[in-house]
Amino acid sequence: MSGNMGPTRSNIVLPSEEQHHDPNPINPLSSQDHHRLRLIRFRQLNTLAVLALFSATGMIAIEEYAFIIFSVFYIYFLSKVAFPTLTLRLEPPVFSRNRFLAIYVWISTLISLFLPIIYIFQGIYEGDKEGIKAAAPPVVLLAAQIFLEGMTFSRRFALPVRALVPVFYNTKRLFMIVEWLKIEIGKVEKENRWELRLQFGRGLAVANLIYWSFNLFGLLLPFYLPRVFKRYYSMVKG
Repeated sequence: MSGNMGPTRSNIVLPSEEQHHDPNPINPLSSQDHHRLRLIRFRQLNTLAVLALFSATGMIAIEEYAFIIFSVFYIYFLSKVAFPTLTLRLEPPVFSRNRFLAIYVWISTLISLFLPIIYIFQGIYEGDKEGIKAAAPPVVLLAAQIFLEGMTFSRRFALPVRALVPVFYNTKRLFMIVEWLKIEIGKVEKENRWELRLQFGRGLAVANLIYWSFNLFGLLLPFYLPRVFKRYYSMVKG
């Protein structure tokens, strides 16, 4: 899942939403689609604010910028060469929203966005440069992922392109979380007041590693992508 999170929020919808699409081919977006698009645009503005803030504080390394820029161009490349759109309609989500997915998304937002941001800004106050440098990249990538997911939630992008965004970013983020955990484990307690912060940072890094490992290897690759490709290629054959 993604920061939207997962099979992304734009791909999780109430069953009733899947059944109400505008039959008018001139205006293929239903009222539910318009509502979801408004929510996605609002989340995109929030993530842009996060990216701008982290950029202003110098927390984004050139490697993260390069990966984000490359992913944008690669997404457009895939949409033109590998997975062109097959319909003028906005393709419906893959998974129906349920209580488990709602809890799953909430946990993801908590451990991957809210708590790391609190940890980073508390580290600025404490002067923990190592912790800030290690925790910031996964948050930045998550914000960029949410923005790109919103960008691809459009009739210009086929469902496989939309689905590959969380796979790209989830994979990249795992390497960064491993580095974050290594730095947290290798940190030396400078003062007694850092002991709680050290334990919290290590626990947060472990929680993110477990969550995003399960998200990629337990959900996206074995269940989400096969459903996406099955739907897409059934439309190709049809």
